[in-house]
Amino acid sequence: MVKNFRSYNNNKKPAAEISGGNEITALRSEIIAWADERKNEIDRLKKLELYRKEFLGNVSHELKTPMFNIQGYVSTLIDGGLEDETINRNYLMRAENSIDRMIHIIEDLESISQLETGELTIDPERFDIGILVKEVADTEEMRATAKGIMINLPKENTPVFVYADRFRIRQVLVNLIVNSIKYGKEYGETKIRLHDMGNVITVEVTDNGLGIAPEHLPRLFERFYRVDKSRSREQGGTGLGLSIVKHIIEAHNQSIDVTSKEEVGTTFTFTLPKA
Repeated sequence: MVKNFRSYNNNKKPAAEISGGNEITALRSEIIAWADERKNEIDRLKKLELYRKEFLGNVSHELKTPMFNIQGYVSTLIDGGLEDETINRNYLMRAENSIDRMIHIIEDLESISQLETGELTIDPERFDIGILVKEVADTEEMRATAKGIMINLPKENTPVFVYADRFRIRQVLVNLIVNSIKYGKEYGETKIRLHDMGNVITVEVTDNGLGIAPEHLPRLFERFYRVDKSRSREQGGTGLGLSIVKHIIEAHNQSIDVTSKEEVGTTFTFTLPKA
């Protein structure tokens, strides 16, 4: 009995040694956690740096295109085109269009910056979102008719009141409806629907256009991101519209989402606080 006890007791580690082992284990865990945290921070900074470079490259490219166009038109006019009545007015109008494009890009960038920093405040009020949808649809009717697209409005006759910034939500609707017309199929349809979800009103803008491939959806709201770059520029967009839309909706503490299927169509869905 004595021998067995002594053998068992000799195998036990002293209390001080056990305590030291626990401290080492705890320290090792802290070091591993600190290293993981630093690694995640470094990865995040690398992504931000990549995003910054991509963003600056996009801004530079978007501004260079109209600037080079203006330079070309003005050079032609200086070199004798000004006296040629067949081109002088045409080239001046083209130069003006390029200037307008630059102004739109700068104004959109300014709007995004103000929304991000909180300088551009939201001024909410109670209004009927159904009436606003109809106003925007009426404004874009000629654009839709030119492509043979029918704008299908909500059929509800009862008012649907929300509490939001009417001017900013108008911007959102204009952007989404114009996009649905620009990238929708000829003789297609843009459908707008309102859904009462209790505390919020859900607004859906759906087209039956070409749709968007799944790999593009996660980046659709990024600044200057374009699914089809050449086609987007032909349509005259700045590449900032959807980014502004997202910032406006998030400034209302609401959300916006997009679902799409190629050759079927795209649906943008956002929520607004119910009045």
